[in-house]
Amino acid sequence: MANYIHVPEGAPMVPKLDVTLDEHDYRAGALKLIKTLRPHWKPSEVKMKSFTDGITNKLIGCYVGGSMQDVVLVRVYGNKTELFVDRENEVKSFRVLQAHRCAPRLYCTFNNGLCYEFLQGVALEPEHIRSPAIIRHIARQMAKYHAIHAHNGWVPQSDLWLRISKFFSLVPTHFDDPEKDQRLNSEVPSTTCLRDEMIWLQQNLSKLGSPVVLCHNDLLCKNIIYNQQEGNVKFIDYEYAGYNYQAFDIGNHFNEFAGLNEVDYTLYPGRELQLQWLRAYLEAYEEYKSQGTQVSNTEVEVLYVQVNRFALASHFIWGLWALIQAQYSTIDFDFLGYAVLRFSQYFKMKPEVMSLHLPE
Repeated sequence: MANYIHVPEGAPMVPKLDVTLDEHDYRAGALKLIKTLRPHWKPSEVKMKSFTDGITNKLIGCYVGGSMQDVVLVRVYGNKTELFVDRENEVKSFRVLQAHRCAPRLYCTFNNGLCYEFLQGVALEPEHIRSPAIIRHIARQMAKYHAIHAHNGWVPQSDLWLRISKFFSLVPTHFDDPEKDQRLNSEVPSTTCLRDEMIWLQQNLSKLGSPVVLCHNDLLCKNIIYNQQEGNVKFIDYEYAGYNYQAFDIGNHFNEFAGLNEVDYTLYPGRELQLQWLRAYLEAYEEYKSQGTQVSNTEVEVLYVQVNRFALASHFIWGLWALIQAQYSTIDFDFLGYAVLRFSQYFKMKPEVMSLHLPE
């Protein structure tokens, strides 16, 4: 997978520091990193703010003074996340996106994390991502990602099916906690059922003709930073970035309209809102690829069907991911309950989206 991402010549090198942070007692380790990255900061004056939105890693902002103008973000990888996140690929994606001015600066990596620039702005909530003004920004920024050429002559292939089968192989079949184990057996589809769905998804979605492009693959609300002053959005967190089907990235984002902490799938965008979004996206995509901005109704309709079907794959892979996290994560979040929600929505949505047909 990492072979497909080609970092452009002249991209700044990223130093690797031999520091390991304790996620529960992180100050001493973070100060070692700051000593290299901001040598003029006095250790006694460095303030640290812990961000609690993420459910994969721990994120700490380091700064001095009263205002958060220059903040070094220190991200400590979550427990066992190396099982399902390709960290080398993440750094390559970060560097490619930075070279195209789509990402903050990556300052360094360390043994169990990385440090990068804090982007000014607000992380969005579900109510923001349906606002017409912001929708257009998000659609255009995603198109910009998808138009990036970072494969150095390879014909890029999606690693979606490989990733799903890897996640499937890591799913726990049993929990030591009796209550969790009981929920796993009574509320989560069986391994046999999941294997059948995995095969069905690949057979049905890979023939839809969705282009393979450079995708973010995890565009939930909190990974979108809106800067009102500059009137733009930037995406953060590239752990799952890579070559994938265009329609997966968009369908995955549409699933995130439901939110994360209080998931409500009635907020999944309806047909009219989707068509608006998809037209804005396609116009920008054509523009970034220097192919004009003329988009036909048929092109929008085709993408609509592809996106809603690929939304199934998004539910499926994050359901598997949540089961793995339920086994290993130290973060306080009901991963098992989240897996149940994703699989339930998958089976509810499946007949609805399979009744959609591509225009002749």
